[in-house]
Amino acid sequence: MLTRYVTQIGRYFLMLKEIFNKQTKWSVMRSLIFKEIDDLIIDSLGIVAFISFFVGGVVAIQTALNLTNPLIPKYLIGFATRQSVILEFAPTFISVIMAGKMGSFITSSIGTMRVTEQIDALEVMGVNALNYLVFPKIIALLLYPFLIGIAMFLGILGGWMAGVYGGFISSDEFINGTQMDFIPFHIAYAFIKTLIFAMLLATIPSFHGYYMKGGALEVGKASTVAFVWTSVSIITFNYILTQLLLGS
Repeated sequence: MLTRYVTQIGRYFLMLKEIFNKQTKWSVMRSLIFKEIDDLIIDSLGIVAFISFFVGGVVAIQTALNLTNPLIPKYLIGFATRQSVILEFAPTFISVIMAGKMGSFITSSIGTMRVTEQIDALEVMGVNALNYLVFPKIIALLLYPFLIGIAMFLGILGGWMAGVYGGFISSDEFINGTQMDFIPFHIAYAFIKTLIFAMLLATIPSFHGYYMKGGALEVGKASTVAFVWTSVSIITFNYILTQLLLGS
């Protein structure tokens, strides 16, 4: 069991090395990158916006309902919403959701190409299949922080609307709370995490799709396994990066 895991990790790092070897022509690569931006980033805007807005609202409402002591100031609702959304919800929670949405899409699309022998055809033509298939996804996901920035904004906006229109807090108190004790490095920390998660989202599902064996049933299984391992990797790196960047 352990040997199999070590072998898979070794193959994954060898795959990363191979992605950057023997580059595809820029004229071809450019159209592939734009296609991946459309498939992975633009197509995810809707679900990210919807989830961010309502989870931000839920955080604000739950914080408000738990502040029963009249000595605790109301502006802490805004403070708690900002901290929750910027530090954890937007970078980590959205990335785990994207592991399901983006990850299953990437694994199934590459896995289907493996099953239908399109990858073999690329290799026969002398094309570096890993560079052709995975490199555009890595470049496209450099825009992933843009998606997380929208999630942060909409999460706080959702918290403001839920708090103000739910009658829990005044608009001025909420805004004061969101501005209180603001540490700019928290934004940098969130975006550093996001870039690491983007790399994981692009490469782990690609790995499971590229090296799968079997038929259509195995494509589904590979998508499930890719989602599990991408989520585990995101949670693990989240802990490590938090300890490194905020723990010292």
